[in-house]
Amino acid sequence: MKIVLASDHGGFQLKETIKEHLIKNGYTITDIGVYNTDSVDYPDYGKRAAEMVANKESDRGIIICGTGIGISIAANKVNGIRCALCTNEFMAKMSRMHNDANMLALGERVLGKGIALDIVDIWLSTEFEGGRHENRVKKLMEIEKNNRDED
Repeated sequence: MKIVLASDHGGFQLKETIKEHLIKNGYTITDIGVYNTDSVDYPDYGKRAAEMVANKESDRGIIICGTGIGISIAANKVNGIRCALCTNEFMAKMSRMHNDANMLALGERVLGKGIALDIVDIWLSTEFEGGRHENRVKKLMEIEKNNRDED
């Protein structure tokens, strides 16, 4: 599985921890930055990672900022993206099972490294259930399509 990783300065340390963990576990990683803790704007990195997932350059994306909120909002502005901000394992599991989330957002200032890695592992290993949830995801994507058509 190909995974794009991105963060702003507030998520840099956690991104590096997650990158090392994923590489160790055999995932193919594309790290699009940041590469230090110099201040940057999270929308730039959330958007770029989301475009890579939407364009099928990566199977999934994991993005990190201080809280995970801003970078997840940026990613969700990209057509085809369902980015879930998760703060525990249950949210990670449900975001995949019920929402078919293709991106995960985390907050470095909110989560410890151990729980963050547990969330990542559960999110990556959980499959979409389909069934009744498939219709709901289609409705989400229809909202997006209708909003595009209004532009």
